[in-house]
Amino acid sequence: FGRDTGSCAALVKELSLIREEEVYRIDHYLGKELVMNLLVLRFANVAFQAIWNRQYIKSVQVIFKEDFGIAARGGYFDQYGIIRDVMQNHLLQVMALVAMEQPLSFEAEHIRAEKLKVLHSCAPVTLNDLVVGQYTAAGDKLGYLEEASITNKESRTETFAAAVLHVHNPRWDGVPFVLKAGKALTDRKAEVRIQFHRVPGVVSALKNCASNELVVRLQPEETIYWKVQNKVPGLGFEVQQMRMDLMYASRYEKKLPEAYERLLLEVLAGNQSNFVSAVELEASWQIFTPILHQLEEQEVVPEAYTYGSRGPAAAD
Repeated sequence: FGRDTGSCAALVKELSLIREEEVYRIDHYLGKELVMNLLVLRFANVAFQAIWNRQYIKSVQVIFKEDFGIAARGGYFDQYGIIRDVMQNHLLQVMALVAMEQPLSFEAEHIRAEKLKVLHSCAPVTLNDLVVGQYTAAGDKLGYLEEASITNKESRTETFAAAVLHVHNPRWDGVPFVLKAGKALTDRKAEVRIQFHRVPGVVSALKNCASNELVVRLQPEETIYWKVQNKVPGLGFEVQQMRMDLMYASRYEKKLPEAYERLLLEVLAGNQSNFVSAVELEASWQIFTPILHQLEEQEVVPEAYTYGSRGPAAAD
């Protein structure tokens, strides 16, 4: 919805003849089944409620990966880049749902109010907290600048970005929220990864145990899994990290509705709970507009990474 804070404000103003409660700005990630489940997972399970804070959580990652390039979308993509295409909207909305406080209800005004508090608590992204990359050729796979739909063969448009956001409030102070998005990577998936601190004062027999991690896989193969330590069966004593899985395809027989299918139905029902308000848009752009302008004005060259790799080495 726009390219930066100014263009977003202009679009909002053009629509101002229509009342805000009549405007439905679709971010289709908010219609994905496991994104909608985040609030239930958090607020309906006392175990997660108790540990959902800086005392227990070490870091949060919101990840979007694709294993293919831009193909025929170059005409659009080269004007926007991955930060505008995915990070400023989809990933930031998911992050807000992970970080927000419990709303008074699941009505639109209350959910939006809590997401807005998170966005207002985030400082604008700086170059110190950002890595941008652009994929290059590998084997029979073309590099970004070799794609037929890219006319500017000196383009500095990023196809990969990793940004660290900091939520300055009592719950999350000191916890890095890493938003990561890229094309032409190892595989295709979108997920939230919540890594916990190691157990303090653990006995020596357990000192090499890995940290617990909660993973919410948004797509494909919608899954929630919890990485825990478990004793390997047998006469000896060996501890191994295992996955406790809730795989939707095997647990639920019904086909999951498509995000747009659900959201269009909610438009007809007049339910704005899973749509983005004008003030959220403004707050979202304020986080990314300064760095987007800096990348363009300083002509920052994205770090090269090979098609099919993990992305730029600096991102690690």
